[in-house]
Amino acid sequence: MKQAEFNFSYETYNNTEELPTTDSKLVEKAIDAAKNAYAPYSEFNVGAAVLLENDKIVMGNNQENAAYPSGLCAERVALFYANANYPDQRVKAIAIVALKDGEMVPSVVTPCGNCRQAMLETESRFEKPIRIIMGSQKGFWVVDKAQYLLPLSFTGDSL
Repeated sequence: MKQAEFNFSYETYNNTEELPTTDSKLVEKAIDAAKNAYAPYSEFNVGAAVLLENDKIVMGNNQENAAYPSGLCAERVALFYANANYPDQRVKAIAIVALKDGEMVPSVVTPCGNCRQAMLETESRFEKPIRIIMGSQKGFWVVDKAQYLLPLSFTGDSL
């Protein structure tokens, strides 16, 4: 038997003032997007802001549905909109935040498995990493590529 492990590093920041300017701006846009989320069941409003290669920012938020799982997460709303409307523009970064009762949640919000897979597909599509900024009241985690969030991932090479 051989034992293997996954290792990756990530950045941590205490607040938006510590973030690089571009990341801070994306977080602000993600907060704006979260305010418009349709989350009547969970009351957990998630917002995502995607930075494209042409420096355009595309926003998305979660859209819930009484018939679970018919809703869609903020990350995929933003990514799918970006890929549908700007198919030749790679995604450079995505910021993700959640609001509860109008305030950022205390713990860092990480993407669900479906969203991680969608990010990985977008990363693979353009053969460039996506910077992922995940935020909370207590700080931010930043990873340099989606691959880090989904080790042993399923890709087109798996088909």
